[in-house]
Amino acid sequence: MDFLKSLTHRAFALLWSWQTISRLGDSFYTVALAWWVLEKTGSATMMGLVLIFANAPTLLLLLLGGVVVDRFSRLHMMLGSDFARAAIVGVAALLAAMQLLEVWHVLVISALFGVVDAFFYPAYTAIVPEVVPSEALPSANSLRSISGRLAGIIGPLLAGLVIAQGGTALAFSLDALSFIVSAICLLAMPRKGALVRTMEAEASVLKDLREGIATVLASPWLWVTIAVAGLSNLTLSGPLDAAMPLLVKLRFGANAQLYGFILAFEATGSILAAIWLGRMKRLRHRGYLVYVPWVAASLMLFVMGPPLVLVVMCLAMFVLGAGTSTLNLAWANSLQELVPDELLGRVSSIDALGSYSLLPIGYALAGIVADHIGPSMTFLVGGLLSVLIVGLGLLHPGVRNVD
Repeated sequence: MDFLKSLTHRAFALLWSWQTISRLGDSFYTVALAWWVLEKTGSATMMGLVLIFANAPTLLLLLLGGVVVDRFSRLHMMLGSDFARAAIVGVAALLAAMQLLEVWHVLVISALFGVVDAFFYPAYTAIVPEVVPSEALPSANSLRSISGRLAGIIGPLLAGLVIAQGGTALAFSLDALSFIVSAICLLAMPRKGALVRTMEAEASVLKDLREGIATVLASPWLWVTIAVAGLSNLTLSGPLDAAMPLLVKLRFGANAQLYGFILAFEATGSILAAIWLGRMKRLRHRGYLVYVPWVAASLMLFVMGPPLVLVVMCLAMFVLGAGTSTLNLAWANSLQELVPDELLGRVSSIDALGSYSLLPIGYALAGIVADHIGPSMTFLVGGLLSVLIVGLGLLHPGVRNVD
């Protein structure tokens, strides 16, 4: 049970426990929102518009969020984010309960959520090295990954029951409550040292931002990996998320239950890989630890292209989940250990922006290609391109030599 050792640190135990509850609440909100939009409009296009309103502000403000997180207390930033999100979702719950909720309300609420997330997530990434020692970082990041995966599996199941019994208003209310509980827990954390430090604000925001960008560009390990992540979201994540439902339907003629069953194998691989990495005190050979599982995940996308029996498809998804979990956790540990604390918020925000800014394009391209040439060919081409992109990144000595 060594992967649980970070929970012996009270500050992290509090942080992780209630962020897990908050993630579970987010699952309620996500399912309730999708169901409400479907009932109100019956339009997949409208749901896409809601997602754009939610993600665009985050992408636009991530760099500013990183600067702010490095200037002020990360604990205070997370507290403010939790209270703000509780208020936003609380308004949605009130409007839904009064049957006054309209589409334009949902768009505004989604945009406000996106604004707050741009500050919360860099703070959450940067605060972890402040509350646990370096030898407990693999455990801490593994537990963060596990809680997210479990919330993604259990949350939708519970949300369906909640919505059936109390409607979307109750689901929104429970999400708001989860943020309040999370904030109360943050208030109970030890308030000493770096947790309450306020950085000097003499430098301009642009100067702070240039310093973060210069830090990334000065390290091939950082800029090469961020660039590879951005491109692989076009070729790997895009087909996997956008074309997988069509692939399962055409290949097995099945319903959503089988699709969920296949996805569960990916989640299982991810959780087991997180437990394995969480047992380590220090990760070694990080370059290979990030890129070799990345290549393996890309190969699994290629493998799923040809006609497969169900058991092979499930095994491929298991390996893909384990590979992506390993690379993500090794990368998170690398950022937290190798990037100076005073720069971690900015570097984390640059990483997120560079890695995910092309993802919406990847979804669109994968959907169009799958409709025209079929999902099987989309997986074959996407997997092959992903292997080439990740393999080229591994050729850089600045990547291979990172320990």
